Amino acid sequence: MSRTSNMLICDICTQEVSSVEDMKSHMLLAHVEHEVSCPLCTFSGLTYDELHFHMQTAHEDMLNNWDKDVNQCDDVVQQKVSGSNVSGDTTASDLFAEASERHNDHMQYDNSLQGFREDENELSEGDFCNSSLSDSSSCTVSSSSNSDFMANASCSSSVVCIPNSGSVKEKSEACELQFDLGASASVTQDDVTMLPECPFCCEIKPSFEELEFHVRTEHADLVDTPTKDCKKYECPMCSLVCASCQILEEHVNLHLEEGSRNEDLAANACSDLYLAKQLQCEEDKRRRAEESQKEKEEFQKLQKQFGMDNSGGYKEQSLQNLERAVARGRVQPMEFHLQRVQMMETLATGVDDGRTKTSGVLDALCRYYNNSAPEVNCVWLCSNLDHFSNSPGDKGWGCGFRNFQMILSSLLHNDTFKNSLQAEYRSIPCIPKIQSLIEKAWKEGFDPQGASHFNGRLQGTKAWIGACEIYCLLTSLEIKCQILDFHKPSSPSGTHPLLFEWIQNFYSSGDSCSNGRVICTSKPAIYLQHQGHSRTIVGIEERKNKSYCLLIFDPGCPVESMRKLLRQNIDGTALKSLRKYIGSLKHKQYQIVAVDGVLSAEEKAVC
Repeated sequence: MSRTSNMLICDICTQEVSSVEDMKSHMLLAHVEHEVSCPLCTFSGLTYDELHFHMQTAHEDMLNNWDKDVNQCDDVVQQKVSGSNVSGDTTASDLFAEASERHNDHMQYDNSLQGFREDENELSEGDFCNSSLSDSSSCTVSSSSNSDFMANASCSSSVVCIPNSGSVKEKSEACELQFDLGASASVTQDDVTMLPECPFCCEIKPSFEELEFHVRTEHADLVDTPTKDCKKYECPMCSLVCASCQILEEHVNLHLEEGSRNEDLAANACSDLYLAKQLQCEEDKRRRAEESQKEKEEFQKLQKQFGMDNSGGYKEQSLQNLERAVARGRVQPMEFHLQRVQMMETLATGVDDGRTKTSGVLDALCRYYNNSAPEVNCVWLCSNLDHFSNSPGDKGWGCGFRNFQMILSSLLHNDTFKNSLQAEYRSIPCIPKIQSLIEKAWKEGFDPQGASHFNGRLQGTKAWIGACEIYCLLTSLEIKCQILDFHKPSSPSGTHPLLFEWIQNFYSSGDSCSNGRVICTSKPAIYLQHQGHSRTIVGIEERKNKSYCLLIFDPGCPVESMRKLLRQNIDGTALKSLRKYIGSLKHKQYQIVAVDGVLSAEEKAVC
């Protein structure tokens, strides 16, 4: 952009405009749609930033000379003004104004391009030319009255506009710029000697034709003017087209590196998954082993609790307790041998030795109720029976067998049941004999589920028996009986009043003889089972307040305590171990086995 009088001239198309704002509009409308190209070479298709970077790097020397000459021109003007070498009509203010105008023209040109940069990021096709200082490609600080100042302060430029077309040589020759403040007003083209240099690789060529050929062949990918035989290199992985094989190689290497990283990540993921599965398997295996060991320990505890741990039976426990008593000094060695011989005879005959038996307890109860017990309205007692306590040989597990002995004793005191029993069962068997009788009943087909639970074996063990085994054994002896299960409490307080009512109805029905408040029935004793223990019901009290109280024989009660009841004058305190009120039975479940009569052959076959 140049200034002529008050007009601005476009350095691209030489159009005159009146102001800087008009020049910006002109440049935007007339030249922003054209392609921007370097005025010093054939490099084109650039944005303003790219063109600025290109000229600063490839044509740095020319731009430096331009700035140097402009600065020298301003210095000369300043020297002339300061030295008062001004005459005629030329004054210092005129010189400063002239120099300032030249400098402002140069700055306005840069500002106009900066405005284009803000409006448009890219400049299209068009001609870009170097600015000239005057319309005639030369500017001179002149004065009609001082020719010496004219000779010394003349500033000449050989800058011409660059045409839109032409060779590299033509454009370069048109862009040569020389300032010589001490020379004449004009400089010819012959004074300029410059060898063309490649703007990309800085290779010097002897002529502009060779430089143009060099750029178009060696740097075709940079100027975006590839030759006809230029190949396109397509990426086999993403179909991206690359300009050269080197670029393609780098691009493919990036793909391979990314694939390698993905493979490493996948391998690590697989390794982590495998490790997690392995740890989970080990944890499951350890947990199963712990559960199996815990289950085994619990099962062993249950086996020991219920006498199924193969630790021996009645014989082994009796001998161990005798030996322990001798070691503690409670039994003399002679007595030890006598008890041992007696035990072996009992096992051989199968009949209980009676060492834990207490007879006549029911007779003592009849005397007590007839003579005292004013709080009792009425009492029902079963047929006469003997009490059997646990011995050292069955302590902790023999309550079921001792209760069977008491029920069998009640049956043997009743002529109806005694006559139906075979001769071999008319005596109370010992515990090993009872075990063999139950095994015999299993073999005959009674209670196959119970037989499976005990693996068909009771002898030589400390296994507990319950209501089902008592029922099975009585049925095999042709005794008619029934099992009743009170599986939950019948009262909100957790008690079983229905159990008491049933027992009262059982004993109050049938044959009986009354002796005052005591009613002696022909009913046998009743087997009572709950969790962990069993006892024998021998009667029931009806008290003045219409409540009921069971009379129970407990095998766990020592024989010495039971024999105290045989005294003549007993009181209610002595019966404390026998009486069980409704509030005393608070187990969740109870089972009873009650004898109803004698089985016929047909009924036994059905059972």
